[in-house]
Amino acid sequence: MEYDRKSAVSSFYGGRRTSVDALNTDFPPPGPPARPRADSASSFYGANRASRADFHDAAQPTAGYNRTSYFDAGRTEPVNFKPGQDEESQGEGAWDVYADFNNAGPRYSTAFGMGDNGYRQVPSPTPYSHDGASYAKVPPPGVGAEEPGTPGNVEMVTVPALGPEWKAEELRGMSKKAKREEKLEEAATKWKQWKRGQRGLCGKYFTKKFTAWFAFFLCVAIALILAFTIPRVPGFSVNSAEPLSAATAPFNNSVPTEFSRAPTNFSFPGEMKLQADTGGNFLPLTFNNIHGSIFDLQTSRLVASGDTGKMTVPAKDFPIITLPLNFSYVATNDSDQTWSNWYNGCKNKAIFSDGKRPAVQFRLIIDMSIAGLIGKKSTSTDVNDAACPIELPLNSV
Repeated sequence: MEYDRKSAVSSFYGGRRTSVDALNTDFPPPGPPARPRADSASSFYGANRASRADFHDAAQPTAGYNRTSYFDAGRTEPVNFKPGQDEESQGEGAWDVYADFNNAGPRYSTAFGMGDNGYRQVPSPTPYSHDGASYAKVPPPGVGAEEPGTPGNVEMVTVPALGPEWKAEELRGMSKKAKREEKLEEAATKWKQWKRGQRGLCGKYFTKKFTAWFAFFLCVAIALILAFTIPRVPGFSVNSAEPLSAATAPFNNSVPTEFSRAPTNFSFPGEMKLQADTGGNFLPLTFNNIHGSIFDLQTSRLVASGDTGKMTVPAKDFPIITLPLNFSYVATNDSDQTWSNWYNGCKNKAIFSDGKRPAVQFRLIIDMSIAGLIGKKSTSTDVNDAACPIELPLNSV
């Protein structure tokens, strides 16, 4: 029966054929054709031949393909016949590839009672209670019922189709190592282009030739600036007529004048006049501090020290710098050589018949901290004939 029913709908060999089958009673009987049907031989031997649909050509048999060339076995079928093809094409619409993503197509699996054929509404999340007390617990809607405020035709978001898998080269190109290598390669390419003069460091600016000349003139300018601005260490000279002098106020009141045998020590204030030579400087010279130290020339013991503090002297000049000194020494007994040298040099002139006291001998070391120079600069000088800056009374120890 199914074979007979399918053959009745074929239109390849002409109109539908009559049949006494009960299944074919719903089809109306075909009417007479408007014109005779040409066989397939009309297009086989050439597309420009005259049509064989006229009466004279139809009466003459040819060797081409026609219906009478084969034995009539009954009901004929089209060449591309497929059982159930007509029923499927008439009963169903076009295939929807997005039905599974939109949750709109029929379910073909009947496992676990999931064989429904329509849209299944997804319940909305629990709404928030506006009174601020808590979340309102709303029971889910029943089957076939819609929630209030929800439209009947709910459109779901369409999920795009998955693309091709990432290749190994693409996955490696997304790693940090590959990106770092790419940046290094790009930097190397730019460096080669700059060395060839094809590009500059800043776009079209600072090419290789321009950068070389710019660096040359920049070095020359820096050298000239440093030549005029870097301070030079000045030279110092001691007043040969009076290397040491008595201290003036208010420094003379800050240090007591005393010589003692038991315990053996001495202390007194003094000053030294230093003449600086700033002829090598083009700008005023600033001293952060000048520290002076006096050592006994025979025993190399420290007997005095002093500081000037911060001060500024003019350039290309010979300024006089006063260095305050605090003479202070402690010995074990009065036979100490250092104590004896300075005690004899500071005695009263009346004790000596010629009125001349023995000279004191010392070494002066000057440590300078100059603004603009790194570290401390030092200089020293020896004085062999200096008078003691104080004079002890006749009744001194």
